[in-house]
Amino acid sequence: MWRRAKRRCVLRPGSAIDVGARIYICVVATIEDVRRIALVLPRAYEALVGDRVKFRVGRIVFASLSRDETLLGFGYPREERAALVASDLDKFLMPLPSDERYQWVRLRLTAVDEDELTELLLDAWRMCVPKKVAAAYLG
Repeated sequence: MWRRAKRRCVLRPGSAIDVGARIYICVVATIEDVRRIALVLPRAYEALVGDRVKFRVGRIVFASLSRDETLLGFGYPREERAALVASDLDKFLMPLPSDERYQWVRLRLTAVDEDELTELLLDAWRMCVPKKVAAAYLG
C-alpha cells in the first residue's frame, strides 16, 4: 500500500512513484518480514513442511506461507473471520475448503504493510502460547 495515500500498491517493494508534489513509496510485506517478526516471538520456530514455510509454537502452526510465497495463512478466530475477509476483499481470503475447520485466514502479502503484518502475526501467535508466556512477552 502507499504510505500516506493508503492505496493498493502495484509496484515492487521499495519502488517509488511521483504523484504531483509528493513521492509515495511502495511499502509491502515480504517473506523476510514474516520471518523477522515471527522468529523473535517466544517458543516460535520455522519449519519446512511439504515445500511450505511454516511458523510454529510446539506442534501448532500459527502462520504458513504458500508455495509461491505470495499468500500468508495465519491463525484467526473462526467466528470472526468472515467479517475480516469482508472488510477488505483485496487483502484477505477465506481459507481453502480443506482448512475451513481450522481457525485460519489467508492474506496477500503485497496488500499488507509491516505494521499490520506484525499485529496479525502477534495475534496468531498469542492464540497458540500459554497466557503466561504471552503476558510476559507483551509486558
